[in-house]
Amino acid sequence: MQEISATEAAALLTSEPGNIVLLDVREAVELQMAAVDGALHIPMAEIPARLNELDKTKTIVCMCHSGGRSAHVAAFLLDQGYERVINLAGGIDGWSADVDDSVPRY
Repeated sequence: MQEISATEAAALLTSEPGNIVLLDVREAVELQMAAVDGALHIPMAEIPARLNELDKTKTIVCMCHSGGRSAHVAAFLLDQGYERVINLAGGIDGWSADVDDSVPRY
């Protein structure tokens, strides 16, 4: 599975707007603490039931708090036939540290 850093993900979102989906798989309570504007939020447990919300023609960057849960989701999506899936190493914590320090760390 491919992984990228928060800095690389931010650059990808800027260079390919409309072709990248930042998929936040954290729970709603976590989203209330910190979120990245424009991310699609589908909690990890809901992914199987909500696959129809994910466009197979776009690159999906999976994100959680630190990268563990999102790696599981990325692997699941690859198993479901999604070919353009990337895990965000370091998750939203890395995003806050390296891309946007206005996103609270928790």
